[in-house]
Amino acid sequence: MLPLPEEFKATMCRALGDDEAARLFAALDIEPEVSIRLNPMKPAETFDGESVGWSEHGRYLGVRPQFTLDPHLHGGVYYVQEASSQFVGYLLKGLDLRGCRVLDMCAAPGGKSTIYSTLVGREGLVVANDISRSRALALADNVQRWGMGNVVVTNNEPQHISAFKHWFDVVAVDAPCSGEGMFRKMEEARTEWSSSAPEQCAERQREILSEAWQALRPGGTLIYSTCTFNPTEDEAVVEWLMAEYGSELEAVGGIDVDEEWGITTCRIGEFQCFHFYPHKARGEGFFAAVARKKEGVVRRQSPKPRRKLFSLPAKNDIQELERWVDDTSNISFRQIGDTMYGYHRSVVDDVVALSEVLSVIYSGVCMGQIFKRKLRPEHALALFVGMNDKAVPSVEVSEADALDYLRRQDISASQFEEGINRVMYRGVAIGFVKRIGARCNNMYPKDLRIMKL
Repeated sequence: MLPLPEEFKATMCRALGDDEAARLFAALDIEPEVSIRLNPMKPAETFDGESVGWSEHGRYLGVRPQFTLDPHLHGGVYYVQEASSQFVGYLLKGLDLRGCRVLDMCAAPGGKSTIYSTLVGREGLVVANDISRSRALALADNVQRWGMGNVVVTNNEPQHISAFKHWFDVVAVDAPCSGEGMFRKMEEARTEWSSSAPEQCAERQREILSEAWQALRPGGTLIYSTCTFNPTEDEAVVEWLMAEYGSELEAVGGIDVDEEWGITTCRIGEFQCFHFYPHKARGEGFFAAVARKKEGVVRRQSPKPRRKLFSLPAKNDIQELERWVDDTSNISFRQIGDTMYGYHRSVVDDVVALSEVLSVIYSGVCMGQIFKRKLRPEHALALFVGMNDKAVPSVEVSEADALDYLRRQDISASQFEEGINRVMYRGVAIGFVKRIGARCNNMYPKDLRIMKL
């Protein structure tokens, strides 16, 4: 492991004191723990290891497995997520978010977005944004695996999102930062760090938060988080928030943490703040702050649409689409070109409004295309938790066949029925195949295939 940057060490000594900082530095040279978060909508197996105290579905794994070769990872049974970052779900534990709208302003690769998508449920909506298109594409893949069907993935600058004023019940800003909290987990974080990075990042963080504030409705909750220890990006940014918006803020009550978790807490104005230091808490470096915008009477504001994107499918097509979902009363279908999408009825108008203005990478559930009144399903539909299990045959395959499938290799056709089949591994869907006579067409997406190891 490369040595820690000397200027970083000096900053931490000033912030924590020499003795406490020395314990932190020692912890940063220890191998990090491995943790995952289970998908409660896809209960499949029990993982050995301790529960993460602040995360109902979080688990510490004693040994790091070969995640890439686990079909359940590809089926969305769990998300490989650092334990500290799972804390954002705990910050919202006192709220009933079912049916709410959440904006994840800096969302890639999607760990926190999948937490929010679980919390808001089928009737809620998560807008998961990232300014990098490549990262937004990876984000879209991850929310599809999670399978809730309630996420809109966007690729926009924050000022474009903030044009939807007072829209969201929760706005989360997991801001780009100097990455000091990753010094133990990623050696490149040490080489890429510079003494100028914290202030540069803080300037960008303030810009993003200014836009996020516009999107948050009165009475809504703001979460600000980073994966750094630096006070310039953590405490100082929260102090700036108080200076800018303090008269419009109030504290969020009821967020108590167990002493055994080792989380350092403090208050800055109305914000309750939490620090994860690896020598005290079982996780990587992380900072979070939470407060609420005061109630007030305002109207949601939406920018004028720039384009008409959706059309309604034909009646016969809707009948075919309904065959593939388990709750037809709650799903509304829309069409873009020749591709069909499904949305929860409670949010379809919001999805349309967002899509007609923003750059949308993915939304809802991509159902597929209809040929001769039959749906050719897309991969995302197989992973959707609301798919009708009786739409097509579901066939259990061996681990060897599952891995061959995920590599887009040939698998035996004899185990499948003629036509479309849903491929299952230990009770969890991992995709579709189409049997045509004695051969089997592997429908797993080429860009997702795992390379032969």
